[in-house]
Parts: sequence; structure tokens; C-alpha cells
Amino acid sequence: MTEHIADTLTIVPVVVPATVDAPDARLFVEMVRIANAVCLHDAGHDYLHEEPEEMLGMWQDQADWTQLGFAALRHDDAKSADEVLGVVKLLISNQPDASTIEFDLMVDPPYRGQGIEQRLLAEVEREAREREIDTIQTWTLHRPDAPGERLASPTGWGSIPADAEARLQQANGFTLEQVERNSVFDLTGDLSRVERMLRDAEQAAGDEYRSVAWTSPTPPEFIDGFAYAISRMSTDTPQGGLVVDEQHWDAERVNRRDARLKAQGLTVSVAAVLHVPTGRVVAYNELAIADDPTGATQQFGTLVVREHRGHHLGTIVKCANLLRWRTIAPQSPRVSTFNAEENRHMLDINEAIGFVPASYAGAWKKVLA
Repeated sequence: MTEHIADTLTIVPVVVPATVDAPDARLFVEMVRIANAVCLHDAGHDYLHEEPEEMLGMWQDQADWTQLGFAALRHDDAKSADEVLGVVKLLISNQPDASTIEFDLMVDPPYRGQGIEQRLLAEVEREAREREIDTIQTWTLHRPDAPGERLASPTGWGSIPADAEARLQQANGFTLEQVERNSVFDLTGDLSRVERMLRDAEQAAGDEYRSVAWTSPTPPEFIDGFAYAISRMSTDTPQGGLVVDEQHWDAERVNRRDARLKAQGLTVSVAAVLHVPTGRVVAYNELAIADDPTGATQQFGTLVVREHRGHHLGTIVKCANLLRWRTIAPQSPRVSTFNAEENRHMLDINEAIGFVPASYAGAWKKVLA
């Protein structure tokens, strides 16, 4: 059966349609469906769910990132149509010094382990070689209560179950480089602890730091400082053994990003801290939600610039944004976020606020010969 299914597949590119209802949108919509099915199956929850419109808004803007997709099709004579069994989506920086390809390989859970993964992975490796990129990286999702043998992160922090998805990565030449924790916070409960933590942190930070907040798009007076802070995300966060290209940001790129977030139908709240003597944004936290007001909130970036750490700024931006979010998205039941397991400072803040583990992710790397 394994050889039969794999050998009869047709691999085709995923077209980026004008709308999700366009005649050529079927493969794109199927890609989103399979992505959601994989997240639900592997993580055991739907907190990472995306709608096709949300992903399309991102894919239609390829100014800073090239996004590609390939679908594995099997012809169904009974339905006189091609059945989509799996997809892979690739993300490649458009900067001239890009050295990595990030990808998500997703096979519809009922069809896993039948050779589809290898056919799609071959497309990733082909793209990498054609672009003269020698490092490809991906992530696997895992439930927090999975039993059995575990694989320890080489960072010394965290582990993931040695399940079928992890073994698949190892069999195809990937090495585990880092473990991330997916944490969630209950937005429906009492926020008095968050209020208290914010007061204490602001008092400890002192007069050199000032809190600000906005809802996307970024106000002109903060855009240069915000660009600087976002650029530090690629240099100031724990990366384990992953290869992360330094990202170059300016006001124009922030404007493009804001336009993309709007096209995705996202409402985004930013809580930031300014360093008063320099006027720079030195810490920020982002919360986002799609059109469904009852859906899970996603935390995007959270960063304290390295030279300003130790002043409770991470606590300030996280707590300030959670309190602000209650007024922006009062029906959202929870916030979902990811942090590297070795990022103990941020995890300590999360745990003190009330975040709890929901799932884990393994970060994998392969260097092509």
C-alpha cells in the first residue's frame, strides 16, 4: 500500500488565488483545511486554527517573504476529481543573504505513513537546491501528556515524545535543535493578578521607561522605533541550533506588515515600552485575533531588547496588553503563545501570570549535502 499510494500521487503547485471563492482556490483552501486537521490531531486542541481568508491575506503579500505551496493529489475515479492528501508550504526570506527555508509538511492524518511525506519533502529539497540554500527547517507539534519514550532537546531544556512524527524527521536526516512550549492563558477569569503584576513591574522599572500602546496600524511617531525592536527579534531570542537569518526592518516594512495584517482580517494590539532618554522602543508584545470574536487570541512577538533586560519590561508589556485586550476582544476565551523552553525568563513571567502548557513543538534542521 505504501508504494502504491506514493507512486500514484501527482505533486502540483498551490496557486495563490484572488479570493477563497475563486475558481482556482480549491488547493489553497484544502491546504488550510489540512493544516487545521494536523494541528488538531497533533496538538490535541484547536487554538492554532486559521481560516482560509486569514492565510490568503498573508500569501498575497510576497514583498518580504516568498511563500510557496505544493499539494499531493490522488485521482478518485468515483468522484471524478483529485483528492488532496497532503500539502507542504514553504517560507523563504526575500533578503539577498537568505540561507534557510522554513516549511510545514502536513499530511491529512488518515493518510500518514504511506510515502506522501517523502514525496512532499522532495519538493522542499528541490526548491532549496535550485535556490542554492543548504539549510531547511521545520516544526512538529506534540500533545503535552503523550506517553512513552522522549527526545531531549540539545539545548538542555525540554523534550518531545519520540512519536511517529519525530521518528519521521530523524529518518529523513533531520536533527532536533530546540523545543518550544505552547502556553495558553484563560481570558475569562479574574485579572487582578495581572493588574498587580503590572503595577509592581512599572514601579520597579522606574522613570527611564514609559508604557505606550496602540492598535495596528503603527502610529507614525512609533514606527521607526518599532521597526528597530522587530529587527532585534531575529538576534535577541533563543534559537537553539537553528539557523535564523537576521531580518532588516525599516518604516516601509512595518507599513507593509500592517497592511498585510489588515488584509488577513486581524485586529492587533501592541503594548510597548519606550526608553525615555533615547525614545527607542525597547520592549513590545503583540496580541491578534481574526474575524471570529470568539476565537483564540494569538500572541505574535514578545521581546525585550537585550541591553534593556532586567527592568521588568517583559512583565509590563505582557500584562498591559492582556488588560487592554479585555476591552478589545472581550469574547476571546484564551491567548495562545510559543516560547523556547530555554527562555526561562519569559516562561517565568508566563507562569506567574497564569499561562499553562497546551502543547509542545520540536524544531528540526537538515543541512543538505
